[in-house]
Amino acid sequence: MPGARYGIDSPYGFGFMGLVVLGFWVTGLVMAVTADPAAALPALVSGTLLAGCLALSLHATLRGKFLVWRDVLDELDLRGDERLLDLGCGRGAVLLAAARRLPRGRAVGVDLWRGRDQSGNTPAATLRNARAEGVADRVHVQGGDLRRLPYAEASFDLVVSSLTVHTIFGADARARAIAEAYRVLRPGGRLVIADLARSPREYAAVLARLGAQDVRVRGLGWRAWWGSPWVPTRLLTARKPATP
Repeated sequence: MPGARYGIDSPYGFGFMGLVVLGFWVTGLVMAVTADPAAALPALVSGTLLAGCLALSLHATLRGKFLVWRDVLDELDLRGDERLLDLGCGRGAVLLAAARRLPRGRAVGVDLWRGRDQSGNTPAATLRNARAEGVADRVHVQGGDLRRLPYAEASFDLVVSSLTVHTIFGADARARAIAEAYRVLRPGGRLVIADLARSPREYAAVLARLGAQDVRVRGLGWRAWWGSPWVPTRLLTARKPATP
């Protein structure tokens, strides 16, 4: 929507990758001018391939993730009165897309708002986007650690997360975050997590131990690839049993 700004995920990573691409190209051009042009070919080819990976990642952060989450949220067939929690909401890309589907519900975002995770990452930026999207009346944000969520048990009908849990260091710490997400779900509630590479399968194992139902992991296609087909984003879905 006009006025909404969602920034770039992992801005430092993009900056580093851009410098690497530039370094390969400059090295190749210098070698082509001052030495054997054939010796410059590996550097120029490497720089071009990395530039393609960078372009793919930029598409994912600027457009692809919005299209993917539009489809994911549509598949959930929400009633419109659910209470939703977004783990690591950042500037609100998923949080606010969900809020638009909850005219009688509530969308809550929790995050640490670290600049290394997203450019311009602040609670104020999230709330500005909520106003721009016309959903500020049903959106609340709160600082918090995903391993110790500041919410009571069975508080939410739906918990979502996009490219966040993998940033928590250590498998045990990530398992605690998944267990917390499961704890705050109401009976019959659903969990939907998009994350990189093998991480969703790791989370699925944790949920299986907790007794979750309908635990599934699937790919999200080229629109959610971060850098190459070897770093795909996968989607984990699960449900908390309606009865203990």
